[in-house]
Amino acid sequence: MMKRWQMRRNCALTPKELLQFYIALVCLSLIVATGFWLAGVWMIPVFTGLELTAVTIGFLIYCRHALDCETIEVDGKCLKVKKFIGYKETVYEFNTQWVKIEPPTEGAKTFHIRQSDLQVEIGQFLRYEQQLALIAQVRACLR
Repeated sequence: MMKRWQMRRNCALTPKELLQFYIALVCLSLIVATGFWLAGVWMIPVFTGLELTAVTIGFLIYCRHALDCETIEVDGKCLKVKKFIGYKETVYEFNTQWVKIEPPTEGAKTFHIRQSDLQVEIGQFLRYEQQLALIAQVRACLR
């Protein structure tokens, strides 16, 4: 029986919701800037352009990491760790008989899964107490 745990970044908006908000923001800003431009105030559209450029850069950075996640799967004698960070997926495979799960050290934000010379840092989306609970659950499946 396969057991699976997935840890995700805590994001308030999905990329689709953010796109809808962004389109509404751009439309409203351009309407206001056009009104001032028609009234002869040319500086407002310039600053609107700067504002929308800054907001666009911020939203692109947010969207790049909104779907980040880490997954641990235990299936028989295989433990898989999948990390999806910034649209790049990395998969690590371990033998459940040889793998060691090291709890986080004091002040650390992650813990390690290790087998011989392969080591993966995981748990960046969890609080310390959640990491400890996850470690206990995964270790129970390895027995």
